[in-house]
Amino acid sequence: MPTRREKTTPAPPAAGPAGATTRRALAGRLSWGLADQAVCSMTNFAVGIYVARSLGLAAFGVFSLAWVTYGVVLSVSRGLATDPLVVRFSGVSDASWRGATARSSGTALVVGVSLGAVCLVVGLALGGSVGPAFACLGVVLPGLLLQDAWRFSFFAAGTGRKAFVNDLLGGIALIPAMVVAARVGSVGAYVVAWGAAAAVAAGYGCLQSGIRPRLTGARAWLRDHRDLGYRYLIENVGVSGAGQLRAYGLGAIVGVSAVGVVRGAELLLGPFLAVLMGLSLVTVPEAVRVLRRAPHRLGRFCLLLGGGQAAAALLWGAALLLVPDRAGELVLGGVWDAASELIVPVTLGVAGAGLGTGAAAGLRALAAARRSLRCQLIASACYVSGGLGGAVAAGTVGSAWGVAAATVCGSAVWWLQLRSALRERHQNPIPEVRTP
Repeated sequence: MPTRREKTTPAPPAAGPAGATTRRALAGRLSWGLADQAVCSMTNFAVGIYVARSLGLAAFGVFSLAWVTYGVVLSVSRGLATDPLVVRFSGVSDASWRGATARSSGTALVVGVSLGAVCLVVGLALGGSVGPAFACLGVVLPGLLLQDAWRFSFFAAGTGRKAFVNDLLGGIALIPAMVVAARVGSVGAYVVAWGAAAAVAAGYGCLQSGIRPRLTGARAWLRDHRDLGYRYLIENVGVSGAGQLRAYGLGAIVGVSAVGVVRGAELLLGPFLAVLMGLSLVTVPEAVRVLRRAPHRLGRFCLLLGGGQAAAALLWGAALLLVPDRAGELVLGGVWDAASELIVPVTLGVAGAGLGTGAAAGLRALAAARRSLRCQLIASACYVSGGLGGAVAAGTVGSAWGVAAATVCGSAVWWLQLRSALRERHQNPIPEVRTP
């Protein structure tokens, strides 16, 4: 992909009717982003609650291990396939977007098939109570990753409505799938039901976009975007890998049931955790647009974004403290008693992560992959150390407090790096511009 240097002059602030149109367009994109995240949050919350109530604490812990493993694979797909798409093809011409999306979604499918095969083999080799869940996860990974790829692709094009319709359809398909899984009554059945609903949404994404994922374009995509893709891969795996190491370590130190307890507490803050997982759907494309139109506003945009999320998480956590035990038991069943003890530290951890994602969006918009990679490696090391060190010192509760402290420290690192990146850009106002 050719690179050239172009002198860019920030556009003057929009005023009058044009400014009002720009604000309405921004509000529309954010509204669809919030609507889509609401659907995803409710879907994830419903899956977790349904499985927790149906299978009990130990089996829910096994399902949670499969869930965090999916998170690692998802981070690989996003780093290699969709993160470069969002950074470089947000707001471009339709022809450029379509060509990039075909190769990006093809890359996501290749990742799903490859790592799905690994999960299948590992699951068959493990056996026992954990093995079937991992084997079933391997079967459904391609559909799960393709559904996620369409979400990023539609938001990069500014057509969040299509992502919303996709994910709404997946949520509707999940209802009969979960009913069938309940009749089977195994962890593997619930994993298959979850993945089957995602496959329905993934197929409809192909119909909506009129684009067929190009598996043969994966190699060219990886080559053309290796300067971002491999750094984002390491960065994203650092996030999900840290979560998986913490889950496996907690299971080894305290017991598999402890993993279910932590997952139950996280479900109580599910809306915010889902927003954090899929934050790039809306915020990175919008940060890219802010950078192109008014670079001097990027820092303020990121601060409002991160501060708003942190404040919302704190308010939600405060509301959870007022939930009576009877209502909590109605939602989480036997998981509630242990999970309710973690509300305060988990809330503080989510608030710290929310604040940090504002800075992360700014670094992504600036394509400062080296800085964001450095931040994530530090934050992930703190997360694992805090989570496992706390588990050794004080069990499940200690792990939750260790993660909360680590997340706040990691957020500070993100903001320091964004501040340095913005200062560097101000001193060098002639950036390199990639031409799609």
